Amino acid sequence: MKLTFFGAARAVTGSCHCVECGGKKILVDCGLQQGRDERDNRELDFSAGYIDAVVVTHAHIDHSGRIPLLVKQGFTGNIYCTRLTGQLLSIMLRDSAHIQESDAQWQNQKGRRAGEEPVEPLYTVADAEAALEHIVTCEYGTMLPIEDGVKIRFTDAGHLLGSASVEMWLTEGGQTRKVVFSGDIGNRDQPVIRDPQYIRDADYVLTESTYGDRLHDMSQKPDYTTDLAAIIDETLGKGGNVIIPSFAVGRTQELLYFIREMKEQGLVKSQPNFQVVVDSPLASEATRIFSGDLRGYLDEEAIAALKGGALFQFPGLTITESSEESKALNLDPTPRVIISASGMCDAGRIRHHLKHNLWRPECAVVFVGYQAEGSLGRRLLNGVSSVKLFGEEIAVRARIVNFHGLSSHADRDGLLRWIEHYNPKPRQVFVVHGEAEVTEIYADTLRQRGLSAHAPNYEEVYDLLEDRMLAPGIPPEKKPAPASGVSPAYQRLEDVGRKLMEVIAHNKGGTNKDLGKFADQLRALIEKWDR
Repeated sequence: MKLTFFGAARAVTGSCHCVECGGKKILVDCGLQQGRDERDNRELDFSAGYIDAVVVTHAHIDHSGRIPLLVKQGFTGNIYCTRLTGQLLSIMLRDSAHIQESDAQWQNQKGRRAGEEPVEPLYTVADAEAALEHIVTCEYGTMLPIEDGVKIRFTDAGHLLGSASVEMWLTEGGQTRKVVFSGDIGNRDQPVIRDPQYIRDADYVLTESTYGDRLHDMSQKPDYTTDLAAIIDETLGKGGNVIIPSFAVGRTQELLYFIREMKEQGLVKSQPNFQVVVDSPLASEATRIFSGDLRGYLDEEAIAALKGGALFQFPGLTITESSEESKALNLDPTPRVIISASGMCDAGRIRHHLKHNLWRPECAVVFVGYQAEGSLGRRLLNGVSSVKLFGEEIAVRARIVNFHGLSSHADRDGLLRWIEHYNPKPRQVFVVHGEAEVTEIYADTLRQRGLSAHAPNYEEVYDLLEDRMLAPGIPPEKKPAPASGVSPAYQRLEDVGRKLMEVIAHNKGGTNKDLGKFADQLRALIEKWDR
């Protein structure tokens, strides 16, 4: 009876854990590695054909995005999740596949000019469709046998519609162990989504740690509707746009909930009938699911609002579908609120809206979720003076707002509240799904509270019957220690310098014209800053 960590080990994304029991292998999540976490999404760390079942905690791509690849490479078993996770996967996996195909097409157009070999998409829409045929759903609280000696039960994690923590009972050789996979634990008092439910017993617990080293800013109990309305009121009053990078599933629906309330209460005085555009076909599909049969998934207040048919509807709301509609938004001078994906600004239509609005001091960019290290969103929050978008340097003059407290993840105290409900204490707590330093900090916090806890390495293997590590795995690459007295700003400059060398390497084989232009731009920078 073993547990192996194939993803989100000292990393935020790519969640993937493998349980072996009685000769059966079960994956809990099979997510896409993103940003700095990415090793090689094309290479699974196991043979797909030898996996017997997959259990999915929720539909976010960093927990589900490699499932079509798994099926493409030979997986033939069932994929278990809650009913609404299954519905969300049906749109998110198709959308992810479309992105994979589009990215491959763009790379091949560029590569042909450089004489490079064509690349294949990670997976196709057809692969995603094939994966969806393997999905088996059930409701929260249902005890479900999935293999001989393996039973699971989903408990509401309060993170996203349909999100779950997974209770798993494993029986082998007459002995039973209970393992709990937290999935992503939600923040309390969110609109629409219920608070996370607590589990009280387990032999082993895998817990996420996204915010394991910090608290949400709750110094003054936030009134999300009023606070967001004030930002919108001020910005529209100056003639600017409010640009909100937002994940299409979950966060966008919460924002629509807030905006409906502020319109009903007349909180935006400068333009009471202001326009709101959700620029995301995926968000449009997700919103329809959020407006469907949600009994057993929403809180009572949201269900009451839903009965009126107006949970996410209000005057002035437009949802764009086509890219032509999206482009037209930046040709229209009317001040408005634009909500668009992706939430961390690293892909999607949001980058076009940033290009057209970041340089305008009358505009505002409002971040409403976690911004991973290395993402464009994190760089903007860190105060960069300019960013490059579509080959053009864009000055950052818009107001950048970090909307504190609005997070679908529990903060450190919320995580502690969740883990401290276990009585008796688990034999071992594995801290996953956090930046490398954060997993260590949170594991240490748990040890200080009397729990046996550690942050596993990638490919670490643990014996669940004997409660001992079998293989230590591969530790993350350590960054060189900064010299004594070096400022954080200088460290960031060094990081950018290392990234520059990577970019130079990526341009090997480019045209003489492009390489000459690149060199001239770098020479101009050198002459400006060489002291």
